[in-house]
Amino acid sequence: MYNLANCYERGTGVAKDETEALRLYKMSAAQGDKHAAAKVKELSSTLDAAPPPKAAAKPAKPSSSGGKNKKKKWSKGKVKDKANNAVVFDKITYDRLIKDVPTFKLITPSVLVDRLRINGSLARRAIRDLESKGLIIPISKHKSQLIYTRSTRVEEDEAPAAATAGDKKAKKQQKKKADEAEDE
Repeated sequence: MYNLANCYERGTGVAKDETEALRLYKMSAAQGDKHAAAKVKELSSTLDAAPPPKAAAKPAKPSSSGGKNKKKKWSKGKVKDKANNAVVFDKITYDRLIKDVPTFKLITPSVLVDRLRINGSLARRAIRDLESKGLIIPISKHKSQLIYTRSTRVEEDEAPAAATAGDKKAKKQQKKKADEAEDE
């Protein structure tokens, strides 16, 4: 009883009400609590000296943890639409794969899923195919994430890379022959 009266006196967890606190202190003092008897004397003198408080215009609002109050309804949140990714390559998607993907700086299965709208297993298969053709080169091959980049080597059909001085001479000779063929 003493602790409950103390809560009413201070307003801890309940609305502050000194008259209710005094009533509870008196009950506790009747049961033999010495501290409660001292509080009864203290509060009695305080309440007798002070003018009675004016009645509040608004009744105290019940706490939100009441049993009969309506529960807060939580929103379901934004529902993401399910991705409709392809499971098999069609002609258009395969052509985009061969033409566009070797030009990407970063090539991962997630990038292919996002840009080509294909599923993950198809993206991993496509990456293996592009690597076997030499169109992309691996940066990191970890079991959880494959990271590739575009191949920087020039195709054999276009012009071979010149690494030594002898190759440069061969390239000049090929260029001369091509110019002569155009003149004729």
